[in-house]
Amino acid sequence: MVRHEQIPGALWRSLKGNLQAGETLLVSGATGNFGSAGVAVALAMGAGCVIAPGRNKKVLDDLTRRFGGRIRTVKLVGNEDEDRERMRQAAPGPIDCVLDLLPPSADAIAVRAAAMTVRRNGRVVLMGGVGMLGGEALQLPYPWIMRNCISVLGQWMYPREAAGRVASMIRSGLLDLGNFEVTTFGLEDANEAVAYAAANAGPFRMTVIQP
Repeated sequence: MVRHEQIPGALWRSLKGNLQAGETLLVSGATGNFGSAGVAVALAMGAGCVIAPGRNKKVLDDLTRRFGGRIRTVKLVGNEDEDRERMRQAAPGPIDCVLDLLPPSADAIAVRAAAMTVRRNGRVVLMGGVGMLGGEALQLPYPWIMRNCISVLGQWMYPREAAGRVASMIRSGLLDLGNFEVTTFGLEDANEAVAYAAANAGPFRMTVIQP
């Protein structure tokens, strides 16, 4: 089910990572509901390039179709070292910031593979669900963090003002809601909305209850 906090959440995690215009951002979990919103918002904020790794080739191809040359997709193979190198090679230059939005079903190895692509003095923002179901903890090497001056930041949800900033981006035309397919239900049809959302989940698809 696609939830209403996707877009303001994507904005705030980009701000948390101090994303600057022209920078290269890697969105770990880019083929998911939250990750795809993160890609859209990062481009609207002026990211020079967004690296979008994932295992779902259909969704990766769709991201390329929607956003063109400012996005570089990477098909992951499941090997940590190889995937890390593939992500680095896809970038036009050093990766300035990594946003992790992988779901609880993902493992910590995938998070680490993406996080460790970031350049010296880079930023890593953790806002996914990895570890919530148990399993291996995220183990980032202490020497790598220290010697490369890496900033690792956590972000849970977003403050109230994020929604207003998103509205401003939409009004100005920076963020195109035409990428999102919205299906609306009335409040009296809430149960049908939940069933529909469960059967029609996916990137850029929103189910909305409108009183």
